[in-house]
Amino acid sequence: MLEKFYPDVYISSAYRIDFQKYYDSGYRGIIFDIDNTLVTHGAPADDKSIDLVRKLKKIGFGVLFLSNNKEPRVKMFGDAVGAGYIFKGGKPAKKGYIKAMELLKTKRNTTLFVGDQLFTDVWGAKNTGIFSILVQPIDRKEEIQIVLKRYPEKIVLSSYKRRCKKEGKPYLVK
Repeated sequence: MLEKFYPDVYISSAYRIDFQKYYDSGYRGIIFDIDNTLVTHGAPADDKSIDLVRKLKKIGFGVLFLSNNKEPRVKMFGDAVGAGYIFKGGKPAKKGYIKAMELLKTKRNTTLFVGDQLFTDVWGAKNTGIFSILVQPIDRKEEIQIVLKRYPEKIVLSSYKRRCKKEGKPYLVK
């Protein structure tokens, strides 16, 4: 039952993902969440996030941001890093993910999703058939509605950890 919330990969940071490996495997588009995935909640794009998007484009990836936030927040970030975006994306509903793939001109099997929340980011990606990468949140200081979701996330991650151990797979890639 909880498997629908399990990420395909759980890694400590978006900045530690071996994106070249995924490109070599045939992936061509990356959909990112922004807040607490690439920067702290509400923070502007920083050198690290700008460099990452530049690196990904150099590899050959299309990059797009899918956020449930309002346009001013998402536009500010997308414009700063030079990537497209969808605001008020309605995650975990499929519609935003499908629109993102249309804009990236990718398919389910050539698209990655990277985000920090199980019940919006990962569930939506998995429900759409997109490979999901869960990252640890950058900052523990979050809005109350997200803090409340973190408690049931711990239950899911505990179950996920047991499954990984049983299958001999890494639980959290540092």
